[in-house]
Amino acid sequence: MSTEIDAGKNVKGLILFAHGARDARWAEPFERLRELLRARSPDLPVALAFLELMQPDLGTACRALVTQGCTAITIVPVFLGQGGHVRKDLPELIEQLRRSYPQVTIDCATAVGEDEAVLNAIADYCLSI
Repeated sequence: MSTEIDAGKNVKGLILFAHGARDARWAEPFERLRELLRARSPDLPVALAFLELMQPDLGTACRALVTQGCTAITIVPVFLGQGGHVRKDLPELIEQLRRSYPQVTIDCATAVGEDEAVLNAIADYCLSI
């Protein structure tokens, strides 16, 4: 994927936001998800960010996408539910990012586990084993 972005073009970027863990292997499914997205949409800048214990953090991932020329960024919480991190911590982080990058539209999707298609995919998996 080219990191050069057309100046003047509205460029959307995506950040997959996960919790983080001490064990580096914990990030592997999220890295695979990032690569799946890049393969399916090669022109979409996709970054991975973590709340704690792993790098990059959300600010670093956002800065990387802004540096690539993104003018609209959607943060996707890769959490199964809307616990305290998604309801409290993430909105605070997003407000900080919006203040830091007022020229960029920064939105947040619902936690992936709240989506019916995701829940159905998990149910299908559970029934297949």
